[in-house]
Amino acid sequence: MKDAAPQAIYLVDYTPPAHLVDHVSLTFRLDPEKTRVISKIAFRPNPDGPGGPLRLDGEDLTLISARIDGAEVTPDITPRGLTMQAPDAPFTWEAEVEIAPINNTALEGLYMSNGMYCTQCEAEGFRKITYYPDRPDVMATFDVRIEGDAPIKLSNGNPGGSGDGFAEWHDPWPKPAYLFALVAGDLINHPDTFTTKSGKHVDLNIWVRPGDEHKCAFGMEALKKSMKWDEDTYGREYDLDIFNIVAVDDFNMGAMENKGLNIFNSSAVLASPETSTDMNFQRIEAIIAHEYFHNWTGNRITCRDWFQLCLKEGLTVFRDAQFTADMRSEPVKRIDDVITLRARQFREDNGPLAHPVRPASFVEINNFYTATVYEKGAELIGMLKTLVGDEAYYKALDLYFTRHDGDAATIEDWLKVFEDSTGRDLAQFKRWYEDAGTPRVAVSEDYADGTYTLTFEQSTPPTPGQDDKPPRVIPIAVGLLSPNGDEVQPTKVLEMTETKQSFTFDGLSSKPVPSILRGFSAPVIVDRDTTNDERAFLLAHDTDPFNKWEAGRDLARDALVAMIRDGAAPDEAYIDAVHTMARDDSLDPAFRALALGLPSQDDLAQTLHDIGTTPDPQAIWDAIETLRHARAERMQDTATRLYAQFQVSEPYRPDAEQSGARSLANAALSLINRLDGGTQAQKQFDSADNMTQQLAAFSCLLQAGKGDAATKSFYDQWQQDRLVIDKWFMMQVVHAAPEDAAATAARLTEHPDFTMKNPNRFRATLGALTMNAAGFHHVSGAGYELLADWLIRLDPLNPQTTARMCSAFETWRRYDDTRQGLIKSQLDRILATPDLSPDTTEMVTRIRGT
Repeated sequence: MKDAAPQAIYLVDYTPPAHLVDHVSLTFRLDPEKTRVISKIAFRPNPDGPGGPLRLDGEDLTLISARIDGAEVTPDITPRGLTMQAPDAPFTWEAEVEIAPINNTALEGLYMSNGMYCTQCEAEGFRKITYYPDRPDVMATFDVRIEGDAPIKLSNGNPGGSGDGFAEWHDPWPKPAYLFALVAGDLINHPDTFTTKSGKHVDLNIWVRPGDEHKCAFGMEALKKSMKWDEDTYGREYDLDIFNIVAVDDFNMGAMENKGLNIFNSSAVLASPETSTDMNFQRIEAIIAHEYFHNWTGNRITCRDWFQLCLKEGLTVFRDAQFTADMRSEPVKRIDDVITLRARQFREDNGPLAHPVRPASFVEINNFYTATVYEKGAELIGMLKTLVGDEAYYKALDLYFTRHDGDAATIEDWLKVFEDSTGRDLAQFKRWYEDAGTPRVAVSEDYADGTYTLTFEQSTPPTPGQDDKPPRVIPIAVGLLSPNGDEVQPTKVLEMTETKQSFTFDGLSSKPVPSILRGFSAPVIVDRDTTNDERAFLLAHDTDPFNKWEAGRDLARDALVAMIRDGAAPDEAYIDAVHTMARDDSLDPAFRALALGLPSQDDLAQTLHDIGTTPDPQAIWDAIETLRHARAERMQDTATRLYAQFQVSEPYRPDAEQSGARSLANAALSLINRLDGGTQAQKQFDSADNMTQQLAAFSCLLQAGKGDAATKSFYDQWQQDRLVIDKWFMMQVVHAAPEDAAATAARLTEHPDFTMKNPNRFRATLGALTMNAAGFHHVSGAGYELLADWLIRLDPLNPQTTARMCSAFETWRRYDDTRQGLIKSQLDRILATPDLSPDTTEMVTRIRGT
């Protein structure tokens, strides 16, 4: 029987579960084609629930038998679950189902990855394992027995009994089904231990396939740093006897925080200097921290329903950002985060996929694992911390952990904790969770008789389903500089609560230069008339690292817009200013490398659209290339000096100091490469002893049109390493000339190493095409057609990855009529595909609009 089309689910319709679960016992008899799952579940009626029959979620299951209190029962079964009458008292449900992990290409539920059994249950994958009330507010303890030939059998919690062909696990902490995990296969562990602050001994393991055990040491150190940091910063100790991480090749996400058994995409945990770049190491450190921090912000306290997803994800992203800032460079981390936020979340807010941090409805929850929920959700935590202060923030968090340990909580619970601990009314702040869109803050100023006045006016553009947006609380961190560059007003947080609001600063001897939104204190767009002279001044003198970087980025953006729109020559003032910054050895090398970056093609396209100019992707690409070449000509002596100065002669370490040096040296190499046609890059490629240096040189050779030999050499060297070959696929597409990008991606899909069943490889090839903006948006439409072809092919196998990659089309309304027509035809072609998944149908429908 074909199931009815999925219907929208609404937050206002939340109803508590009719039945609660006290304990779950599961037995898995593993077989690739016929795994048997035997469940024994202790249910009881929920006194706060609506009553009614027992309803259990279930998909793609073959029911073998079902019993209530030992008596055989025959439930009503649909493709989405089962229903039946149950006693109005505690009872035991027993069921046996059969599933086929080998056929589960969607990579949710229980599936197989190169012979390894693996699970992914967030958000709603557990229903593909057995019948269960698969919702976050049903929490229970679990006992698990795994039977089969696999030598290693892992699940949540602490190990119990084990013997020939079986292993048992007990998780004493109640959890929702989405945190269930099972892994079984031929694995080798990288072991270590950790002693908590209270003296508890914890065994640590990173489990990998044979051959990958030499890539675990960095991940293990990151885990131990995370555990200590969470104790020192938030007072949170680990609560089991063992903590396991498993590296899995086929995984839709980066990693998953299952209680005591974190499952990681291999790319997010395996690392060695020879195969991983500095950015890979930093990403791994951050993701390991993120998943570990979920133990408290996500596991011990979970979310009541999926509308509250930002509660666990936004808070945990904020915590992992704090961790990275402490481990590395706080200013560089902040700038990196804002670059990501603007590239992904601002884009989302500005298009058809805009939604509140806590959405009001959804059809497929998998489509709401978004930058808005994660990155903007984290920004909300940061704003709250700024508004109440550090001491009050940590006091509120202590209350949160005490009050809600073991709960499935809501945003209301979270804000109530802060209201109770600080006495603040957060009703207006709550609008950040409820209203979509990026607020724009217009700034005007006045100076007279020693008094300087800043006036702010906020507005938020309409978004799908939301037009009028009342004013929000916006913390605006401001500093003032005198005309000679001295700071006359240290950073002060102005709390904006009205649509229009003024703030005054007295006792000034001259009109100051304002430094507004320091540290990017709120996720807003500031509109203020200013001059390039003022931006150059801030780039030279601002004491706030973020605003110093922002001034340089604004200079570059204005220069590029003038080149694109007006045919202007590269701006000499910008080049002089960025050259001065690059030569300033008092600045962090990592900061200088970031400041040498240019706005992305997507950033420029949005900027042009905002000022009423239809963006031409090819013109954007041409302008960026022209400005890069002009900078290289002006800075050739400085680039040569920096390249030599920041070569690292010590043994490789992926720490902040060495990573910063390499990032600046490689930024200098990209400047040199513009003038020497790849000569220095080839030398670095031939002599590199780590992946950071080799990949940077490979990138330069591709950009210089001298990459043929390096492409072959790189593949010959690394063809046995799947994660490095992902890089090989990606680099060729990202650095292809716009007119060649689609053809390059198409050619690589025919390579023997390409497979669409592996999300990493698919993203490295087709996802890379969307990163090459001028190539993807080439006026021929070849990029649109190629991506649509592959999304249609992938959807029956892996709807989650397909739906997420559809977001490449979300900005289609920016462009000219020709490109809009080409994109609409591909969106319509996708929608016309027979049996298109609900995930992809919802995503494309939202993008397409009317």
